Amino acid sequence: MVHVKSRCRVFGDSRGFNLAELLVFVAVIGIITAVSAPAFVSYWRSATLKAGAQEVATILNRARSVAISKNINTVCVRQSANKVRFLTDGCAGSAPWTGPGTDGNGWFSLQNGINVTTDPQVVFNYLGAATTSGIYTVQNPISNSTMSVTVALSGRVTIGP
Repeated sequence: MVHVKSRCRVFGDSRGFNLAELLVFVAVIGIITAVSAPAFVSYWRSATLKAGAQEVATILNRARSVAISKNINTVCVRQSANKVRFLTDGCAGSAPWTGPGTDGNGWFSLQNGINVTTDPQVVFNYLGAATTSGIYTVQNPISNSTMSVTVALSGRVTIGP
């Protein structure tokens, strides 16, 4: 004899979630989100600033390598708010280097609205040394936090707090 299961569902034998269980789940997710959101925003701001400082350091190292590889006597690095470029005729020259990552005027645009300032302008010679050392201050305008990118007289580029 073959038994056939009944398709009738007993009220107490439901296999889904009831409203109370769903509300508890949504409340737990809401609490976790509320607690973790400030930490995530803080991390995002600091990561944006560090990425901007690394981007400036990369541009400075590229200027140094252009001075060495092209045997150029002076390569001057200039900045303007959220843009950086280098001139191959020194700071008084008007020949901007153009290459990968630059626009038609030789400007590298920094991502995420990062701003950069410096004093004095850094100049690299054909040996890769800096004839003037300098500190580039990278600023995240959203949080007003800053990081420094330092160019030593030896031409070494470092990122610091």
